[in-house]
Amino acid sequence: MIDQSVVELSRLQFGLTAMYHFLFVPLTLGLSVLLAIMESVYVMTGRRMWRDMTRYWGVLFGINFAMGVATGITMEFQFGTNWAYYAHYVGDIFGAPLAIEGLMAFFLEATFVGLFFFGWDRLSRIGHLAVTWLLAIGTNFSALWILIANGWMQHPVGAAFNPQSMRMEMTSFFDIFFNPVAQAKFVHTVSAGYVTGAMFMLSISAWFMLKGRNPAFARRSMTVAASFGLASALSVVVLGDESGYFASENQKMKIAAIEAMWQTEKPPASFTVFGFPDLAKRQTDLAIEVPWVTGLIVTRSIDTEVPGIVNLVADNQKRIVSGIAAYRALDRLRAAPSDKAAQAALAANAGDLGYALLLKRYTDKVVDATPAQIEKAAWDTVPNVLPLFWTFRFMVGLGFYFILLFAVAFYLSARRQLDWYPVFLRVALWSLPLPWLSCELGWFVAEYGRQPWTIDGVLPTFLSASSVPAGNVWTSLAGFVAFYSALAVVELYLMVKYIRLGPEGAG
Repeated sequence: MIDQSVVELSRLQFGLTAMYHFLFVPLTLGLSVLLAIMESVYVMTGRRMWRDMTRYWGVLFGINFAMGVATGITMEFQFGTNWAYYAHYVGDIFGAPLAIEGLMAFFLEATFVGLFFFGWDRLSRIGHLAVTWLLAIGTNFSALWILIANGWMQHPVGAAFNPQSMRMEMTSFFDIFFNPVAQAKFVHTVSAGYVTGAMFMLSISAWFMLKGRNPAFARRSMTVAASFGLASALSVVVLGDESGYFASENQKMKIAAIEAMWQTEKPPASFTVFGFPDLAKRQTDLAIEVPWVTGLIVTRSIDTEVPGIVNLVADNQKRIVSGIAAYRALDRLRAAPSDKAAQAALAANAGDLGYALLLKRYTDKVVDATPAQIEKAAWDTVPNVLPLFWTFRFMVGLGFYFILLFAVAFYLSARRQLDWYPVFLRVALWSLPLPWLSCELGWFVAEYGRQPWTIDGVLPTFLSASSVPAGNVWTSLAGFVAFYSALAVVELYLMVKYIRLGPEGAG
């Protein structure tokens, strides 16, 4: 049987390192575009102030970029060390976008980062501006390939199971690249990064204005941040809705868990604003509902059902039975590869083979699974509803808060009244950590909501882990915690130091 302690430790380690790494990614995405915008204004106007702004925020970008690289390298290695069967089973597919991302990150991004910092006095204005825009484009394209890989895990297309190699193999790179789930995740994630960069610039500029330092510099920085941040925050909400729509098409259980929808309702389904989901009772206590909202948002119609958890579990029981038929046919093919009846049975049920693998948690003889084991496996497809329910609502609440904050900042900057309201400046300063919190909540919803799957409907998480002793994972986990804690101290020290130096001293 599978050692569940190793699986849970491996999940914990990967989750911690991934979410720590993603503390740096959003700011890199957002600041890279803001740098390009500010330098464009400098080239068009020739005003020295915009050059100083680009260089100052560029220093903070560089610190964050270096930390992002240092923490991101370990992520790809963990697929081989902690998730060996996952790498074996889908390496032909998952490895392609990761390899392209590595090339873009370490060759394209790194090259233009170097030219950005060391090319100010060596390149022409237009040449350096081109470098800055290429840096921003390279940074965003690097994120694209990671999100294509992740989107494939959420919605596996362009691939098929090969009974000869016993692995998933790529059938269409085009389908993987243009996977609608991956594209929706990309634009949503990048927009969230833009909000993070804008909030960082807005908050630090507000600190300068509260201290009475560099008011002209801070005012211009806040104006850029307010405009860019408002557009980005609006985009996050719109693109998040698009991402949710695709999830409702391909990951119905995730949507049902997020909404704590236990039974299929008459369309359009209501939205539970407040409540306490209870998986054991299969109900939501103290629920406060708003009619129609979930149905309209998730299905964009008034007559399409949003299936409930209980109904989806019943459907998944049928898929497990179908998967057992595929598993039985696969056993027959391994004994007699030319068995035409087995080939036909596998082809008819291959899409549900992953559901049969859920039974390996309860029995080594999948084809002899009992009805009770099938029911348990079907209920395993339900993620933990309570944390998903509240995490999603906090994330959405923060999204609307960002729209309000940037709208106020935009209004005050348009009226040149940013320094008239110290209370607003303090609110802007105190809001600094919120975009990071929102991004982490978003990734939690996306990844935790996919459980129990590493690849949705194809490979269960508990089968994906490496067969290593739990002590090995404890050792590496402790090492990562110690190393990343040291990096956090270095990051905070350098950021605070160069923020305090200001544009006159940070160059």
